[in-house]
Amino acid sequence: MTNTILMRLFVVINLLLITSVNNAQTPLTTSVEDILENIAVNNYDDEDIDWSNLLIDLYQQKENPINLNSATKEELESFPFLSHIQIENILAYIYIHGEMKTLSELMLVKDMDRQTIDILTPFVCVQPVNNSAPLRLKELLKTNRNELITRLDIPLYRRKGYEDRYLGPPIYNSVRYSFSCSDKLYLGLVGEKDAGEPFGALHNKKGYDYYSMYLLIQNIGLLKTLAVGNYQLNFGQGLVMNSGFTVGKSGYLATSLNNKQGIRKHSSTDEYNYFRGVAATFSLHKLWTLTGFYSHRNLDGTINELGELTSIYKTGLHRTDKESMKRNAASLQLMGGNISGGFRQLRFGFTGIYYVMNRSYQPMLTGYQQYNLQGNKFYNVGMNYAWRYHNFFLSGEVAKGTKGMATINQLHYDFSQNYRVMLVHRYYAHDYWAMFARSFSEGSGVQNENGWYVAAQCSPIKYWNFFASADLFSFPWWRYRISNPSQGVDVMLRANYNPRKTYNMELNYRFKRKERDVSGTQGQEIHPTYQHRFRYRLNYNPNQLFTFRTTADLNLFSFQTTGLSKGFHLTQSVGYNLPLFPLKMQLQGSYFDTDNYDSRIFITERQMLYAFYTPSYQGNGFRWSVYARYDLNRHWMCMIKFGQTIYLDRETIGTGPDLITGNKKGDVQMLLRVKF
Repeated sequence: MTNTILMRLFVVINLLLITSVNNAQTPLTTSVEDILENIAVNNYDDEDIDWSNLLIDLYQQKENPINLNSATKEELESFPFLSHIQIENILAYIYIHGEMKTLSELMLVKDMDRQTIDILTPFVCVQPVNNSAPLRLKELLKTNRNELITRLDIPLYRRKGYEDRYLGPPIYNSVRYSFSCSDKLYLGLVGEKDAGEPFGALHNKKGYDYYSMYLLIQNIGLLKTLAVGNYQLNFGQGLVMNSGFTVGKSGYLATSLNNKQGIRKHSSTDEYNYFRGVAATFSLHKLWTLTGFYSHRNLDGTINELGELTSIYKTGLHRTDKESMKRNAASLQLMGGNISGGFRQLRFGFTGIYYVMNRSYQPMLTGYQQYNLQGNKFYNVGMNYAWRYHNFFLSGEVAKGTKGMATINQLHYDFSQNYRVMLVHRYYAHDYWAMFARSFSEGSGVQNENGWYVAAQCSPIKYWNFFASADLFSFPWWRYRISNPSQGVDVMLRANYNPRKTYNMELNYRFKRKERDVSGTQGQEIHPTYQHRFRYRLNYNPNQLFTFRTTADLNLFSFQTTGLSKGFHLTQSVGYNLPLFPLKMQLQGSYFDTDNYDSRIFITERQMLYAFYTPSYQGNGFRWSVYARYDLNRHWMCMIKFGQTIYLDRETIGTGPDLITGNKKGDVQMLLRVKF
């Protein structure tokens, strides 16, 4: 009965609002969070991914747009929604036709479609290039920007672990300070305390549980980049080194394998995917660069009786005595370099890295983990390439580790502005191992995978954009919950309808077939699982005051031992911008109903600044939240959010130390930003 009422309400709301937007004049804007949600479609449940660094970069670029007339290839590569061909065509257009006068000229750039232009527009601008003498240090310092942010999360419930296990209060707090000077100098400090961790006591006598400091200098003479403190690295396709993120399979062709290369600052609270030391890139020639780096940092993990490291702990949580004993269990030193260059349409690079740990790494080599690396000295080397010929773009990388090898190759071809295809092949040996590698994959790492991926994007009808992809993958060795070699298929279909700037719709379908262990009469047997995901979304701006979004998801999961399980959710959000008053508000409500964990659904809602989180829900219940942002002036801004989840099918939430008595779970988040 509840589902029927909600579906009728859903249809009525959509019909009314679609009618109302026919005369709307307010442009529909794409937020930074919307961009990440669209490109993160394959990574919702990957806990190793931290989106903060990308969010911070995009927010900073939105507040300080890049001038397209003076933009470099490296600057444009920071946008995950631009393809390599689009970047080269933007640069070629400006080189041939001179400086752009308005952003509308992007429509004249070859292979630039309306959807990409709408997403790119908030992050770029068009201004005359000043070719006068470079600014002196005193003049540069006048353009400096300081930003101080503190965030506080307060749960309105109590977990069982706070009675006898967690060492600190249930409050989360972080503080960030950043200083930037033009595009030459970046300096920052980050401190964070997770919920349950002590502050200024026990193992955190220095205050916060985690600190991060960074200094980044760019584009001074032959010095392209210098990083001191915490930093990130990415080279090639990520088979040897990628401590950031890789979008992988998404609903947009441009995002599949586009990563910013080289050294980046580490300005997030991610406590694992970073390096600590020094790294520098120098220009050897107009087209050649040389990078060297060194890092010395501690790792969390478990130590056995022999003093060996048996596991690496990546969460960064130190709430209990057991978790705090894992802190700084081993030290890791690494050093390496990269040389990149080329000529005309051909680019290539070579990357090498060498790891040394002060303890021998001896994980349990049984089952699907049998081919994990062991010892205290490892290395990885790789060669990457990129070749452009007219509308063809071919790129890839081949890598060799202490054991095994890995390779990936991709081919893009643009028939025209409205018709594009891509083909990707990857082969990651079962015994290839790289500690900070991340690339295009079905699994969570660059190991034990072989696959072919084909995708196409087209706009054959006015206002419509279609995307289709198919991935055929196999795992040569065992995997978690699979005690035999296995294979699968992943198919995605997506349609976007954009009749005007104030209104658009999206239809999405995804089918995935994988395999899983089943206990049978003759031991473990392999049986397939089938998953169908459907999504409908409507965005609309009826006027300058309101924004609306309606999302409906249906998840069908089929497996031999559990039969068919279903998951459904309906979400409605309403945003309101007060006229003549710097206050923005958003109210969102969701109803979800799932049979089990396999049919769980993911709901995205507005978060605090520089935060992106898409939690999963299972069971039956409601989720609602209210968000407000108040900009007192150009210096002071504050945010507050209240969210509550109400379950209708249980009297307790969670298990073990995370157990919450009752069926409600609410929390308050607050953020204060000062810019000076």
